[in-house]
Amino acid sequence: MSRELGVPAVVGTGNATTVLAEGLAVTISCAEGDEGRVYEGSLAFDTEEVDLGELPETRTKVMVNIASPAAAFQWWRLPADGVGLARMEFIISSLIRVHPMALVHPERVTDAGDAEQIRVLTSGYADPKDYFVDALALGIAKIAAPYHPRPVIVRLSDFKTNEYAHLIGGSAFEEPEENPMLGFRGASRYYDERYREGFALECAALKRVRRSSASATSL
Repeated sequence: MSRELGVPAVVGTGNATTVLAEGLAVTISCAEGDEGRVYEGSLAFDTEEVDLGELPETRTKVMVNIASPAAAFQWWRLPADGVGLARMEFIISSLIRVHPMALVHPERVTDAGDAEQIRVLTSGYADPKDYFVDALALGIAKIAAPYHPRPVIVRLSDFKTNEYAHLIGGSAFEEPEENPMLGFRGASRYYDERYREGFALECAALKRVRRSSASATSL
């Protein structure tokens, strides 16, 4: 997430919440390699500009991983050969926010709060399913556009059951699992009758991007 936002981040410090106080000025550095550093105070630093046009071309295609459509426009100047991985889950969780099956079968959503949120989000659509297809197609197109005509590899949704359950209306369609990492996810979910109609919406969004967005013809 920090990479997508273009800010440094250090995780797993163990004692940061006890050592660092609110308002304390610190410098976070990710320049030391795999292990980051947090320094006291605002340290001086130098900025070096690199002319990307002078970088030699590599035989190995170097592609970027993109999750956020907004990030694609942020990093488009990088000399990448396309997008090696565009994660569909981020678009669904951050932009669509509704469980796909809750849009296919809104009558099965019994939680009044979830039903109202779905009604508000899909108010401009005669069919709630069109909301999902439109928003997902737009998100994928935004990721693909800055890299046209280079290829973009989109990974279909790979939520775990606990992640799906946290989407609006998700609790009506997901069952608790002992180990969601090894559970009902990925390809095993796509063809199952419990999600097959939701997977069809993902495919419809990809089809729409391919057909109607000239910026994503290499998808």
